[in-house]
Amino acid sequence: MKHYARSRAWCEWDDFDAWQLPALQALSDPDVAALSPFHLLSLPGITAAQQQTCATRWMVDRLHASTVDRALLAAEFAAEAVVLALQSAAPHDRIRIGYLSCDFHQHATALLMVEMLEAHDLDRFELHAYSYGADDGLGMRQRLTLPFERFNDITALDDVQAARAIHADGIDILVDLKGYTAGTRTALLTYRPAPLQVSFLGYPGTLGGGFCDYLVSDRFITPASADADYSEALARMPHSYQPHGRGAAIGPAPTREQAGLPAEGLVLCCFNQAYKFTPEVFDIWCDLLAQTPGSVLWLLRTEQAEGNLRREAMQRGIAPHRLVFADDCPQAEHLARLQLADLVLDTLPYNAHTTASDALWAGVPLVTCAGDTFASRVAGSVLHAVGLSELVTHSLGEYAALAAALVADPQRLHLLRAKLARQRLAAPLFDVAAYTLDLESLYAGMWARHCAGLPPQALGA
Repeated sequence: MKHYARSRAWCEWDDFDAWQLPALQALSDPDVAALSPFHLLSLPGITAAQQQTCATRWMVDRLHASTVDRALLAAEFAAEAVVLALQSAAPHDRIRIGYLSCDFHQHATALLMVEMLEAHDLDRFELHAYSYGADDGLGMRQRLTLPFERFNDITALDDVQAARAIHADGIDILVDLKGYTAGTRTALLTYRPAPLQVSFLGYPGTLGGGFCDYLVSDRFITPASADADYSEALARMPHSYQPHGRGAAIGPAPTREQAGLPAEGLVLCCFNQAYKFTPEVFDIWCDLLAQTPGSVLWLLRTEQAEGNLRREAMQRGIAPHRLVFADDCPQAEHLARLQLADLVLDTLPYNAHTTASDALWAGVPLVTCAGDTFASRVAGSVLHAVGLSELVTHSLGEYAALAAALVADPQRLHLLRAKLARQRLAAPLFDVAAYTLDLESLYAGMWARHCAGLPPQALGA
């Protein structure tokens, strides 16, 4: 699937439809190499149940390779528990939460959760960070260290050593923020360094393999009917699973000229990574451009994909210059320029995640299409949590029709933008204090069940 991943990242779509069958074969044929679960998130036609199969199969060889070490650590940890029991060691008075990630720097995950970390009730929860990523020197690392009782750099430790360190710290709930994304050390969880282990925010799907107890979600992303598609018990937040504070500054918008946009015309926008684009959704975008003379499609620059996307547009009858590419820039500048967009268009089956809540924070409406999988329902989740559920569709036909109706009706777009402006600050999506209380309630519920000797079960809304 390496060629598939590169082709998706570069929007090389000549053999796009040929990838689904090999992917499905790899889920069921033991003679075919297991697929990285991450690659399946953006492949159309894959269900949440198939993603679970993929994740479980992906872990089989890894679990087999670590059998001896896992058994050794399990015996060590059990012996330590017996010693502590004989010593009648008093339990700590706060629930110890360990956050595991390589993204404690200027990264989308950190930008989403920094205000949540700062809002944690430190009288009830003791926070520990386990970091295995470099400090990028942009200041976020220093801010992130402040809420933690201890900020532990485990970069130099192998997984066994790191598991021992986490266990020695007496972590009650270990929260993995990476899943099967770049730079992951999620395999640490297979050594069971903490009595409860949770997947949160970094990976939009199940980890499979039976080594993670809970997945933080919400009732829109994973309705009750989806429980069987996840290896973890689902801990559902009452609104969106995604944290987003109110502290991200939004400066004055640049001029359209400064942003590289034409002086006039509708600005349709999608700042998702190019690997999330599909030919079917791009067809819809080009149809919208054809329906609205003078409009442009504003995309995030990916050098390898830019020429391919211009060629694809031309093949659909759209002049290549109507695709405008924006360079990466610091978050404050990015939020400021987003205000120039008239409408954000989402991708399927891998929705906008951070880019969705950023657009809404900047005051720009977003149209999405919700599918069957976690990754395909995130934008719908944040739209519900900001009070714009009318922008959530459930088929690409509905998505195309709603987007077309909006671009044809400037007054309707204006009213949507005004509605978002009115309710943005009061919406649950950006109420980080209430969000953190809800998350802490889930943590407390997980821990109470564990202390009562009960297995994980679905919690929350």
